[in-house]
Amino acid sequence: VESTVCVEHAPFFNWYTRFVTGPEVMRFSPAQKLRLALDNLINPFNLATIFGEAGIEIAANSHSPYGPGFPGWGRLSGVNFTQDMTDQFFGTFVIPTITHTDPHYHRRPDFSIPRRILHCVDETFWQRADSGRHTLSYSQLVTPIIDMSFANLYVPGQQTDFSADAKRYGVDLATAPIDNLITEFVPSIASHIHVHVVFVQRIIDQVAANPP
Repeated sequence: VESTVCVEHAPFFNWYTRFVTGPEVMRFSPAQKLRLALDNLINPFNLATIFGEAGIEIAANSHSPYGPGFPGWGRLSGVNFTQDMTDQFFGTFVIPTITHTDPHYHRRPDFSIPRRILHCVDETFWQRADSGRHTLSYSQLVTPIIDMSFANLYVPGQQTDFSADAKRYGVDLATAPIDNLITEFVPSIASHIHVHVVFVQRIIDQVAANPP
């Protein structure tokens, strides 16, 4: 008599499915939008990026207005953190609350790659309203102006004339789709990679759980 041991296999769980968000509207109350702005600000990966960029900049230019060494790194980190705090407060909370818009970027994994790239650019200027309809991306268009207005008051060595502000505003709009491209494609790439690297996992958590 032959006996067969029946082994019940647990179903495979795709850890990346929770990062795959579609075009649905996320209706957030003003309190939830404020909480999202706070979460985006104090996210460990965001903080690591702020301090890391400051360290690289000070190491590359010790004669900056912030000074060399750890004191300069600390001052620049504080400035970068303050700028990011202003951006999150107005771009994720204040303006979306006033205009009744959704501060999230909505991925479209159901589109073809060329259409997804176009979607990343389009979402920079055209976003979802809380009602589900499309409207101007007031956050993306207005927040950089507010950020520059505050930065001109306290950022050392920054040119504050109109031409310098206009150049910074143009660069901000031109580079805005980069965040959307990361949010759009990193989860798709990660879904085909079955090696769980802590650093990569944190990137996925950041761009998918806390979209811009």
